[in-house]
Amino acid sequence: MLGLGGANGHAQTPPSAAEIDWRPRAELPEDARQALPPFCEGGYLPSGPAEGVASALAGGAAADLPLEASGLNARYEIDQELLLQGDVRIRQGQFQVSGSQALYNQTEGAVSVQGPLVSRGSGFLLTGDDADYNVQTGRLDVNTATFLLHGPEMRGHASRLARISEQQVVIQDGLLTTCGPGQNDWAIVASEIRLDRAEGFGTARHVRLEVLDVPVFYWPWASFPIDDRRKSGFLYPQFGSSSAGSGGFLSVPYYLNLAPNYDATLTPQYIHGRGLFNEAEGRYLSSVGETVLQVGYIANDSEFADTNPGESGERWGLDFTTEADFRSGWRGYGDFSAVSDNDYLSDLNRSLAINQATHLQRKGGFSYRSAQQYFDAYLNDYQTISERISNANKPYAQLPEVIYAGQAEAGVFETSVESQYTYFYRDNEGLTGLERANGQRFRARPELALPMRALWGFSRPSFSVDYTRYELEDYVLGDGSFDRTVPIAEWDNGLYFDRQGSLFDVPYNQTLEPRLYYAWADADADQNDIPDFDTALQTFRFDQLFQPGRFTGGDRVADTNQLTVALTSRFNDLVTGAERARFSIGQVQYFEDREVTLFGAGAGTRSRSPLAGEVVLNPLDTLEIRSSGLWDPDTGDTEEGRSLLTFHSTDYRYLATLGHTYSQDQLEQTDVGAVFPVTDRVSVIGRWVYDSELDRTVGSLAGLEYNNCCWSVQMVHQGYLTDDQQLENRILFQVQLKGLGGSGGASAQISEAIYGFDERERRRYGTP
Repeated sequence: MLGLGGANGHAQTPPSAAEIDWRPRAELPEDARQALPPFCEGGYLPSGPAEGVASALAGGAAADLPLEASGLNARYEIDQELLLQGDVRIRQGQFQVSGSQALYNQTEGAVSVQGPLVSRGSGFLLTGDDADYNVQTGRLDVNTATFLLHGPEMRGHASRLARISEQQVVIQDGLLTTCGPGQNDWAIVASEIRLDRAEGFGTARHVRLEVLDVPVFYWPWASFPIDDRRKSGFLYPQFGSSSAGSGGFLSVPYYLNLAPNYDATLTPQYIHGRGLFNEAEGRYLSSVGETVLQVGYIANDSEFADTNPGESGERWGLDFTTEADFRSGWRGYGDFSAVSDNDYLSDLNRSLAINQATHLQRKGGFSYRSAQQYFDAYLNDYQTISERISNANKPYAQLPEVIYAGQAEAGVFETSVESQYTYFYRDNEGLTGLERANGQRFRARPELALPMRALWGFSRPSFSVDYTRYELEDYVLGDGSFDRTVPIAEWDNGLYFDRQGSLFDVPYNQTLEPRLYYAWADADADQNDIPDFDTALQTFRFDQLFQPGRFTGGDRVADTNQLTVALTSRFNDLVTGAERARFSIGQVQYFEDREVTLFGAGAGTRSRSPLAGEVVLNPLDTLEIRSSGLWDPDTGDTEEGRSLLTFHSTDYRYLATLGHTYSQDQLEQTDVGAVFPVTDRVSVIGRWVYDSELDRTVGSLAGLEYNNCCWSVQMVHQGYLTDDQQLENRILFQVQLKGLGGSGGASAQISEAIYGFDERERRRYGTP
C-alpha cells in the first residue's frame, strides 16, 4: 500500500523515514506499548511483515504492466510527456511512490519524481529528495534517501539509493543503525553497500563501526547475509580475562559456509601467558542426522610447560558427536571426547561441548524403540582426567553392552522382560583381588503382573525373577562361571479421592491419594564374591519408597521384606488446569533386616525408614518452590534436605533463585542468585554459593548489565572452584548491538548460573 506524500514546498527539512513512524511510548498503540521494553523511550508504529531493503525495493521490470499516475494538476503532451503536480501518486506493479511533482517521458519510459517523496511497503518505509524511475527496466534511483525496516527496527540514510535490477540494490554513502531517530549511539557506515537478493548476501566497502559518531573499527571490505542463507565471514570477536588462563584472551571466529549441508567455524585466539590457541568446529547434516566435530590445539602452552616441568607445551582436545534417525524406531548415535592432559578443560576449553568432569565418555551404538519393545547396543569407554581417582576406582568399559526390554498383554495379565548383556573391561595391571576381574555378565528379569485400574484407584500385584550369569576372567575366588537367581514379589495399590472448593475466589480441586506398596525379595545375604562392575548404593529419596531395590547397576540384588505407606495431596486450579500445590509424605516399614551389602555398604537393621517428603508449590505461574527431605522420627534429626525457590517476573526482567542443600555430616550449601533492575536500564546480576561445612565461598558471580533500546553491555566477575579445590577468578564482558549480535562471553556463563537468564536474553528487546 502506497504511503502519503504532499506538495507543501521545501520551507523546512522533511522528516526522515524513521521520524515519520517514530512515536514516544505514550503515543504508541496499546499492543506496541506492551511489547516495548521498559528501557525504550519510544518505538515505531506497527507495519506489515518484516522485510529487508532488497526485498522492499523488489519489483524489477514491469514493462508489460500499466503505469498508474494521479495528481492534483496535470499537463499532457500526446505521446511525449506527462507532468503531474500536487499530491502525485505513481504505481506500476509493486513499485509505488508519492511526491510533489512527477514528469513522465513516454518516449524514453523515464519518470522523474520530485520530493519530498515517500514510498511505503509492507514492513518498509522510504523517503527521498527526488527519484528517477525507468518504466521499461524497473531501475529506481533515489537521491538523499532515508529508510526504515520495521521488523528489525533498523533505520538508515544514503546519499543515493539505487535498484539497478530486480535482484540488486546499491547504497552509496550509507548508514545503518537500530538506535532511535537522532540517537546514533552506534552505526555501521560504508561508502558503498551492494545487496544481492539472488545470492542472499551483501557486500560493503570502507566499512566503519561508529560509536557516538566516532569510528572505532574499520574494515576495507565486508560481506554479510541479508536473508536466512548462511554466508562465510568473520563472527563477532570474544574477549575476557581469567586468572586460570593467565590473564586476558581475544578470539576472532571465522565462519565457513562450505555447502548447504556442512560448514565449519575456525576460532584462533590469543591467551596472554599461553600463546596462540586454535579451535575448530565442523558440522555435517545428512538426510538422517547431524554430526559435529570440535577440536582445540595449542602448539606450545608456555604457562603449562613452566608449571609442569618435563611436560610438553603441546595440548589438544577433541569432541565428536553424531546422531542419526533411520526411522521406523531405529536410531544411531555416537559421542567421543578426549583431551591431551587432565588440566586441559579448566585451562583452555572455551567452545568444546565438554563440561568439567572427571571422566570423558566415548560411546557409540544404535537403538530401536516401539510401543512394546526397546533395544540398545553400544560400545562405551571413558578417559579419566582426575588425578585423585585411583586405578581401582576407574570405571569399566562396556565392550559391548546390549539391552532388550519388551512387554505384551496375555489376557488380563501383563508380561514383560528386561535383559542386559555386557562385557566389562579395564586395564587390571597393578590391581589385586576382585578389582582384577574382567568378563561377561548376562542379566534378565521376566515379570508377570495383574493390573487392575479404575477411576478411583489401582492395584497391581506382580511376580518377577532376577537372573544373572557371570563368565569372568582373572577371577581370584575360584571358578569365574556362576549365576544368581532372586525371586521378587511386588504389590502396588492406590486410591483416589477428590473434592472441590475455592481459595481467594479461585475454584480448585483437591485430591487425596493414599498408596500402599509391598515388596519382597529373597536374595542371598553374601554377594561380595561378585565384583563391582557398575553398581552403587542409591541415595534414599521419596521415589525410592516404591522400589524393591536399593542398588543401581546389576552386581547386587537387594533382599527386602517391606511395606511402604505414602500419601499425596494435590491442589489443581480449575480455571487454568495448573497444579498449584503438591504435598507427599511416606515411610517404609521393614519386616526383616537388610543383609545384602556392596562391600559393607547397604545393610540395615532399623525397622522403619526415615520419613520422606516432598512439597511443590506453584502459587503463581512465575513462582515455584520445591522442597524434599528425610526426617528420622526416632532421633528427631533431619538426615537430608533440598529446597529451591525460583521466581521470574512475567517479562523475565526480575529473576531470583534461592536454594539450600543439606546432608547430615557431609554437606550443607546455600545458593542465592538474582537479576534485579535498579533502574529501567541498569540491572544487578549476582550469585553466591556458600559451603557451611568448608566455611567458604565455593562459587560467585557479581556484575552489572546496562540496556538501552539499541545496545547493551554486561560485565561480571566470576569465582569458581577448580578440580584442585582452588577458587579461581575471571572477568567476563559482553557488548550486544541490537540487530548485530554481541561480542564477549558473559551471557552464556550467566545463563548457566541463574535460572531463567537464557529466556531473559531471548526477550531482551521485546520478543516474547
